[in-house]
Amino acid sequence: MKSVCFYFQVHQPYRVKKYRVFDIGNDPEYFNDRSESDLNNRRIVEKVAAKSYIPATRLLLSLLERHPNFKVSFSFSGVALEQIERYAPEALELFKRVVDTGRAELLAETYYHSLSFFYSAAEFERQVGKHRELMRRLFGVWPRVFRNTELSYRNDLAHWADKNGYTGILAEGWDPILGWRSPNYVYRPASAQNVKLLLKNYRLSDDIAFRFSSRDWSEWPLTAEKYGQWLGASEGDTVNLFMDYETFGEHQWEETGIFAFLEKLPEELGRNEGLDFKTPSEVIASYDARDEIDMPHTVTWADTDRDLTAWTGNPMQKAAIEAVYSLEDEVALANDGRLLEDWRKLQTSDHFYYMCTKWFSDGDVHAYFSPYESPYDAYISYMNALSDLRLRLAKKR
Repeated sequence: MKSVCFYFQVHQPYRVKKYRVFDIGNDPEYFNDRSESDLNNRRIVEKVAAKSYIPATRLLLSLLERHPNFKVSFSFSGVALEQIERYAPEALELFKRVVDTGRAELLAETYYHSLSFFYSAAEFERQVGKHRELMRRLFGVWPRVFRNTELSYRNDLAHWADKNGYTGILAEGWDPILGWRSPNYVYRPASAQNVKLLLKNYRLSDDIAFRFSSRDWSEWPLTAEKYGQWLGASEGDTVNLFMDYETFGEHQWEETGIFAFLEKLPEELGRNEGLDFKTPSEVIASYDARDEIDMPHTVTWADTDRDLTAWTGNPMQKAAIEAVYSLEDEVALANDGRLLEDWRKLQTSDHFYYMCTKWFSDGDVHAYFSPYESPYDAYISYMNALSDLRLRLAKKR
């Protein structure tokens, strides 16, 4: 029996509004854009909930009811859940109903969807702890499998997860790391004793997440029947399909047929007696590790490079991310909850992604996800807001 493991990422950042140099020292509201622009966080969450979260989750509930073997998993960033709870409570109630079925696993991650693991171990652990408490408050669960921001991973992250009692951790199944091996097996991370590694099958995942509506793709249109045949023919123990949940309705609009595809998929896969559905924890419990995977350098699920350069690849990004983490000690000494919260929201990885200038094969992807007119506009607004934060910190000395 071969398993299909679905994992969906749900994340929405607090986008920094168009924060001008004249606002420094005068406006401590970095994220509250009341205009109708693409920087209005409430408007964006309401739109994504209406197009994606609500219809997709209603469909999942129907599929879970109709197909007793169907299972999924989610990783919610804390900042996304804050906004969903405030602006789209219907979506949150639907998510809770999915979790209550007992066939949807929730994963652990950083509350602020940050890259803190690579800049501050202490801050990273605080954010993971805050996320864990949120999972307990909203859903009554304690996640046992860890997923880092943007699927970023290297050996020492697995060592941390192992030391902290997680049973599994997710990563990208990147060819230069795997070599001749397939991502469709459970692996053992280097320098970890107990935790297991689940790797994304990026080709089959991206067939849905990125290529589904592309008429230039040789396999368009992708049908549930065709996709089921691909999964059935794949080697290995588990096909791990990891993608943004916004794939359904937001990145791939309803008009593309994405909801119809999802609705038919469990039925098509159920016709193959060699396939079943498992959550990450069930995959970990069901299969032995086939080999050890060594990732001494950071691997992510972004871009053709699969590294951190989507967030730290140019001088603007490096300056911004180093500047925000350099304030850690001052923020702690200030002992001000509002300052701490704003500082942490400024750590969200999306801010640095919006500053990316990789306008090659990945350029269209970066432009699609950014609400700013250019990477330079994203940098200016961010650094102006950070300058104001510094002034607020100075007043606390």
